[in-house]
Amino acid sequence: MDIASGIAWKNFSSGVNMTNMFGDGADQANATGGSTSMSINRLFPALLECFGIIMCGYIAGRANIISATQAKGLGNYVSRFALPALLFKNMVVLDFSDVNWSFLYSILIAKASVFVIVCVLTLLVANPQTRFSKAGLFPIFATQSNDFALGYPIVEALYQTTYPKYLQYIYLVAPVSLMMLNPLGFVLCEIQKWKDNPNTSHSKLKILGFALLRVFQNPIVFMVFIGIAFNFVLGQKIPIYLENFLDGLASSFSGAALFYLGLTMVGQTGKLEKSSFVALLLLITAKLLVLPLICRELVELLDKTSDVVNHTSLTNYAFLYGVFPVAPGVVIFAGQFNMELEIITPGMVISTFVSAPIMYVSAWLLTIPSMDPKPLVAALQNVSFDISILSILCLIWSLAVLLLSKKYKRLPHLLTSNLLLSQLITCVGMVLWNFIIQERNVVGQILVFVILYSALYSSYFWTGLLSLSLVLLKKRDGKVPVVFLVLAGWGVPVLVVCILLSAGERDLDSIDSAFFYGTSQIICTAVILSCSILLSGISLMCMSRSGQDGNYHVLLHSSQNNSNRSVNNMEDSKPDSPTLASTSSLSTERDFCACNKENGDVCPSVESATALNINTPPSIEEAHECLTRCNTQRCLLSQEEQQINSGDGQMARHVLLCLFLVVGLLANVSSCFWWLFNREPGRLYVELQFFCAVFNFGQGLISFAIFGLDKHLIILPCKKRPQNRSKMTEKEEDHSPACTPGWCNFLLIGTPAQGIRLEFLWNSRESNVNAEEARLPEDIRMTCHQFVQYHKDLCIRNIVKERRCGARTSPGVFWGSDLVSWLVEVGLAPDRGEAVKYGERLLKGGVIQHITDEYEFRDENFYYRMLKKRRVPTQSSCY
Repeated sequence: MDIASGIAWKNFSSGVNMTNMFGDGADQANATGGSTSMSINRLFPALLECFGIIMCGYIAGRANIISATQAKGLGNYVSRFALPALLFKNMVVLDFSDVNWSFLYSILIAKASVFVIVCVLTLLVANPQTRFSKAGLFPIFATQSNDFALGYPIVEALYQTTYPKYLQYIYLVAPVSLMMLNPLGFVLCEIQKWKDNPNTSHSKLKILGFALLRVFQNPIVFMVFIGIAFNFVLGQKIPIYLENFLDGLASSFSGAALFYLGLTMVGQTGKLEKSSFVALLLLITAKLLVLPLICRELVELLDKTSDVVNHTSLTNYAFLYGVFPVAPGVVIFAGQFNMELEIITPGMVISTFVSAPIMYVSAWLLTIPSMDPKPLVAALQNVSFDISILSILCLIWSLAVLLLSKKYKRLPHLLTSNLLLSQLITCVGMVLWNFIIQERNVVGQILVFVILYSALYSSYFWTGLLSLSLVLLKKRDGKVPVVFLVLAGWGVPVLVVCILLSAGERDLDSIDSAFFYGTSQIICTAVILSCSILLSGISLMCMSRSGQDGNYHVLLHSSQNNSNRSVNNMEDSKPDSPTLASTSSLSTERDFCACNKENGDVCPSVESATALNINTPPSIEEAHECLTRCNTQRCLLSQEEQQINSGDGQMARHVLLCLFLVVGLLANVSSCFWWLFNREPGRLYVELQFFCAVFNFGQGLISFAIFGLDKHLIILPCKKRPQNRSKMTEKEEDHSPACTPGWCNFLLIGTPAQGIRLEFLWNSRESNVNAEEARLPEDIRMTCHQFVQYHKDLCIRNIVKERRCGARTSPGVFWGSDLVSWLVEVGLAPDRGEAVKYGERLLKGGVIQHITDEYEFRDENFYYRMLKKRRVPTQSSCY
C-alpha cells in the first residue's frame, strides 16, 4: 500500500497549519471544531482541581491524619448542612419555565432502562442465596451518579459561560432518580434481609415502609421538596438576610465534599476479591459506557428542540452526565444493609478514577462536530501534551517512592522501576515533540522521535517482560535472569527504532508522531505490541493455572494472616491458659532481650531465663553482642515480619498493573491493524485514536494509582527514617538507648572518649525514668496510666503469645494488628485509626515496644512486646 495515495487520513496527520495549532487559547478553542457549546479549555484545570482535592483527602486518610471517626464528622457536615443549603438555595431561585422537560424525562428513562436491565440480569445469573441483595444494590450502583461533589464542578467549567441553565438540571435529575429508582433497590435488599432471617416477621407493607423511609431520610430528597415549596412562596427570590447565610454554607460544599470523598476511599480497594472481578467490570461498564450512550441516544430521540445547536449541545451534555462516577451514597447503602461491600466499595473508588480520562476524552470528541482533520490533530496533540505533563508528575513521585524505599533492589520491583522509567521518558519525549514540531529542524525532530519511540516501544515491551518475570518468580523460586530481561527491555525497542530509521520513509510534513514514518512505523508498532500481548497473555494464564489464587485472593492486602498465625502461634487454644500467663509474666518481669542470637545461643531464652539471677549483670561483651544482634535486625522474628509485610500484596499489585496495561496494548494493536487493513478513518477510529493517546502517555497514572499510593512505600518508610537518624544522634550525644530491647537497656552508649559505662544502680535508673515521664505530654501519661492500671493484664491474657524464633520460642510478643483489634473490641478506641493512635501513645510512654525497636506502632503484622516496668523513651528516639 502507498501511504501517499490520496487517503483522507494522510491529511489527518499532515496538512495542519502550525499557526492555528499553537496559537492562543481562543484560537485553539476555535480549532477544535468552531463550537461554542463547551468551554473545553477550562475542563483540564477543573479535573485537576477536583481530583487534586480528592487525592489530598485520600492521603490524609491513608496517613491517619484524619481518622475514620473524624471523617464521619466531616461527612455529617457535608450531608446535613452544606448540601441541604446548596439544594435549598438553588431550588428556590430555579425558574421552572426555562426547564427543558424532555431532557429530564429522557435522562430518567435512560436510568430506568439501565436499572431494569442490571436488575433482571442479576436476578437471572446471581447466586440464589444472595441474588436479591445484588439485584437491589447493583442497579443503584449503575445509575446513581456523584452529581453534586464531582459532577457540578465539571459542568460548571464546561457550560458556565455558554449554557448556564444546564447547571440547574443537576438539581432536578438527582432527586427524581433517587425517589423513583432507589426505593425498588431498597425493597429487594429488605427482601434479602428477610430471607437471611426468616424468623423475623416482615409484612409486605413493612418492607415497603422501610424502603420509603430510607428515601425520605435522604437530605437531597426532602430539601428539594422544601426548596420547591419556598420557590412559590418567595417568588424565586431569597431574602437578603437569608441569602448570605446560605451562600456561606453552600460555598463550603464543593471542597469539603471532594475531600471527604478522598477520605472514604482509604482501604476500600483492599476488599476487592478475585472472584468479584467480573461483576465489578460489568458494573463499571454499565455505569461509565452503557448509561452515557443510552442517555445520549434517548435525548437525541425525544428532545424536540427546534434549535439545532441547542439540541446537539443537550445530547452532548446527556453523554457527559452519564459518565459521572458512582456516588459515595451507594457505599453508605451497602454498609447499612451490610451487603455486597466487597464489590460496591472498591467499585466506587475505581469508577471515580476511571471516569476522569473518559470525561476528558469525551469532552474533546464532543467539541468536534465533523471529521475535519485540522481540529482532530489539534485536539489529539493537546490531549497528548496535557496527559504527558500530568503523567510526568505522577511517575516522578512513583519512582521516588520506589527508590527511597529501596524496593527497586529486589524483584519484581527492579523490573517495575525500568517500566516506570520508560513511561517517564515517553512522556518527556511527547512534551519535547510538542515544541520541536513547531520548528523546521529535521535533525531535532528525528532525535526527539528516537527518544520518544524508543521509550514508548520499551514501555510496551516491558509489560510482557514484567508478566514473564512474575511467572518465573513463581515457578523458579526467585531465579530470574535479570540481566537478560533488562537488556531485552531496552535493547529490542532501540533496535527496532534503528531499523525503522534506516528502512522507513520519513514524512516531514506530519506533526503526528504516530505517522512520522508512515506504514513502516505502523508495522513496527504492531509487531512490538503483538509480541508483548502474546508474552503477557501466556504468562498471566500460566500464573492463573499454577495455583496462584491463594497468593492474591484479596488484592492490595495480605491474605496470609491466618496461616501465619497458625504457624507462629505457640500458645494453647485457650487464651487465658495458665502456661501463657506464667510465661508472659516471666518474660515481662525479667525484661530479657527479645531476640536470640543464632537460635538462642547468646541471648537467654525461656528455658535458660529461669536460672538467671536478675541482680547479676552479664558481661559487657555478652551484652554488647546481644544489643548488636537486636539493632541489626538479625532476629528471625524480625526477618519473618519483613517477609510477611512485603510479599504477597506486591505480587497482586504487579498482576493488576499488567492486566491494565494489556488492555491498553490491545487498543493500540487494534488501531494499527485498522489502519493497515482499512485506511478510511471513521468516527469510531478517531475515538480509538484518542483512547490510545490517553493510554500511551497516561500509563503513569495507572502506575501511580497502583504503586504511588502504597503506605508501605511512602508513609511507613518516612516514619521509620527519622527514628533511625535519631538513634544515630542518640549514640553521638551520649543519650541512653532507651528503646533498646530487654536487659540490654542497662548499657549507655557514650562518645568514643567516654567509652561504654554501666549503670548498676537501679534506684538511679528509676529516678531518671520518673524525670523523663514527667516530660511526656499529658495525654500520653494518662493513656499509659489508664492502660497499665485497668487493661494491661486482660490484654496480656488475650493477645500476648509465644512465637517461634528458630529452634526456640520468644515469649510475650504480639502483633500490632492484634492490639488494634483488641482495643476496638473492648471499646478503648472507636475505630482502627484511633486504636493506632492509642498504640502510639503506649509505645511513646514505654508500655510496649517493637522487638527490634525499628518501627513505630503500626496496624500491621509487626511484633511488639509488653514491658513490665515502664521505660520512658526519649523524644529523640521515639518520635
